[in-house]
Amino acid sequence: IKFSEVPNGLSAFSKVPSLGWLQIVGFAGIVELNVYNEQVNDEPGNYGAGFLGLRSIGFMNAGIADPEVRKKKLNAELANGRLAMFAIIGMFFQDGLTG
Repeated sequence: IKFSEVPNGLSAFSKVPSLGWLQIVGFAGIVELNVYNEQVNDEPGNYGAGFLGLRSIGFMNAGIADPEVRKKKLNAELANGRLAMFAIIGMFFQDGLTG
């Protein structure tokens, strides 16, 4: 498949070969099962990997010590994630509507 043959927007998904989808799903599954398989302090989503996974290779500090600051930063991250999901759904809707 040539780059010039791939359309813009959501219709590009239909041009990905099935082996490509298998590679994407397989890689995501390997990362889920081998890298992000433990939780730290029984917190959902806390894998102890740190920013970009750098703590898992010993390149970062121990994290945020103050629980109030940590809670505030986690809430900000959650709000930003929700905003990003809302924005991408809006972009999908726009692309599906206008092409």
